[in-house]
Amino acid sequence: MVSGMATKKVTITLDEAELEQLRSLVHDGTSPSVSGFVQHAVRVALADRAEFLAMLDESLAKTGGPLTEAEKVWADGILQSRTAADRTVA
Repeated sequence: MVSGMATKKVTITLDEAELEQLRSLVHDGTSPSVSGFVQHAVRVALADRAEFLAMLDESLAKTGGPLTEAEKVWADGILQSRTAADRTVA
């Protein structure tokens, strides 16, 4: 955690097996704390999202601009059917 950074305590729900893995990392000294691990994971996820959105914006700019409503509906249909198929496999 960056010194002087404002923080707020929150409650999150984790899978028990994942929590045990996190606690093992802390116990082994690989991670400073469960909270520190989660903070790092959130920073990485937010940075990844920002990078993805920047790449998406750049790609859209190179290929004709923002998606039309019809393109959004088509993409949503593809993604929803794929997500449903992924759930049935699991």
